[in-house]
Amino acid sequence: MKTIFHITALAVWEAAKSAGVYEAPSLYTEGFIHGSTRAQVCEVAERLFAGQTGLVLLCIDVTALSVEVRLEPGGEGGATRYPHIYGRIAVAAVSAVHEFKAGAYGRFTLPEGV
Repeated sequence: MKTIFHITALAVWEAAKSAGVYEAPSLYTEGFIHGSTRAQVCEVAERLFAGQTGLVLLCIDVTALSVEVRLEPGGEGGATRYPHIYGRIAVAAVSAVHEFKAGAYGRFTLPEGV
């Protein structure tokens, strides 16, 4: 896995760019930042971000991270494995940022080029 995807609010990303690092609240409450594989992004978005606006999709280059990444069970039943990032993400490790909004009927689709 070369790229991990993470959904966040544009305002949060803008603040991270100023700070040089990205932190999600889950880093402090659960010990890691939730990520998704490309195949998981839309399902995660529809389950956790339904009805929200002002979102961006971060494309994180795994090879540029200086923290541990683990594929671990998540979701209901824990049958699916998700990438978990165990530390702050350097802004330099984010290779692309895409506006991420729901389309027709509240369904998310991957932005062009992802």
